Amino acid sequence: MAEELTFDIPVGAGVGTRANADGEPVTPKDAATVILLRDGAGGVEVFLQHRVKGMPFAGGMTVFPGGGVDSRDVDTSVSWAGPEPAWWAERFGCDESLARALVCAAVRETFEESGVLLASVGDAVVTDTTPYHDARAKLVSRELSLAAFLEANGLTLRADLLRPWANWVTPPQEPRRYDTCFFVAVLPEGQEADGATSEAVSSGWQRPAEAIADAKEGRRMLMPPTWITLAELGEFDSAAEARAVEREISKIMPTLVREGDKVRVVLDPA
Repeated sequence: MAEELTFDIPVGAGVGTRANADGEPVTPKDAATVILLRDGAGGVEVFLQHRVKGMPFAGGMTVFPGGGVDSRDVDTSVSWAGPEPAWWAERFGCDESLARALVCAAVRETFEESGVLLASVGDAVVTDTTPYHDARAKLVSRELSLAAFLEANGLTLRADLLRPWANWVTPPQEPRRYDTCFFVAVLPEGQEADGATSEAVSSGWQRPAEAIADAKEGRRMLMPPTWITLAELGEFDSAAEARAVEREISKIMPTLVREGDKVRVVLDPA
């Protein structure tokens, strides 16, 4: 039986309020989102970003770092350590080429949007990202590909720092749709996450329960995947425990039904 949840969605939030002009669903774009975790004084904390209101997708929402797959993310020349694309393909139910692109997009987007780099020099995970400041800007502008950035700096992508978490698909009535694979990662020792991205007006660490409380009290807006993920993360005592959990991944595509000032959210397999 489908699980049904009700969310209070403010008018203008852009969730369940629009339909495509021709009535035909848009094909979802492949995307990757990374849930960055760390251990705080009060328990597990997650890195969240409050998106600029004018953004075409999820404007004004509080989200995890992430974004669409770049055509160059499939580059097989990327120096890679950790589970191979075939392993990720099995977890996310896709082909190996897409699996490779999703992992590369997860690493690239995390660095672009938060400054956290899931890579190593030799076997040593990067602890100081300062030397890569200029490269980060060029990745954002697409002047530089992830593969070229890694090669130029003698870096290896660390797929072993990521774990699969979920796969959400934007409902068909939305004009912008994404087939988004969610990953989880623990903040590497020595690194700091920042808010140096044009896509967010603020960023920071927060306990999952506090973020949900803020949403309930109207201080922030969360899309259903973010809300549900935060609720799931609240069950863990440490970042390492959350990262270590084995999860069975299946596509989830909510059905959104507008009812006055509320959206009824029904979760069914896609």
